[in-house]
Amino acid sequence: MMTPCLLCHSESTASFFEGNTQSFYSCSQCGTVFRHPSNFISASEEKARYLTHNNDVNDPRYRQFVSPITEKVMEEFNTTSLGLDFGAGTGPVITEILTNKGYRLNLYDPFFHPDVSVLNETYDFIVCCEVIEHFKKPQKEFSLLKRLLKPDGKLYCMTHLLCEPRDFTNWYYKDDPTHVIFYMEENLRWIRDNFGFSEVKIDERLIVFSR
Repeated sequence: MMTPCLLCHSESTASFFEGNTQSFYSCSQCGTVFRHPSNFISASEEKARYLTHNNDVNDPRYRQFVSPITEKVMEEFNTTSLGLDFGAGTGPVITEILTNKGYRLNLYDPFFHPDVSVLNETYDFIVCCEVIEHFKKPQKEFSLLKRLLKPDGKLYCMTHLLCEPRDFTNWYYKDDPTHVIFYMEENLRWIRDNFGFSEVKIDERLIVFSR
């Protein structure tokens, strides 16, 4: 039985890596590497894992970690702009930093900030820090994110890119069971083209999609 690609739904997929209990596949259509859906953990297990994260908004190391996003937002938007912290988690540090600089942001997270009314607005910018690798239905999520952006809006994402597939065996990022899809230049370009973004820029862990 074929395993459709998590991103493009193509059946042009093949086994990519087999661990002790985990299977990963790759897609020849869009380049995506993804965890086999049979290995996805439950929503309750996923939430429990997120609750173990030490996301203290006052931790200077955490604030430094998100600085590629916060600095880029402050460089490209002023405080009259409205932002959305999508997948804000238990410690929405980006919102904390930007709010203290005079920016306005709404929060959304399916587990910790589940107010879906914020998804009825449109935004000048959206931030997704360590979020997109958790997308079990990436077509649905990227379609939503594109729809939520105003004309000339920008989507700022941070994730660890899969740069050297040969080293996948030792790559720490795959060992988190909540990480189900991985990104590289090829599938980021596919997302740009197939969801109608005008541009994607990649700067190490920072990915910026322009509407």
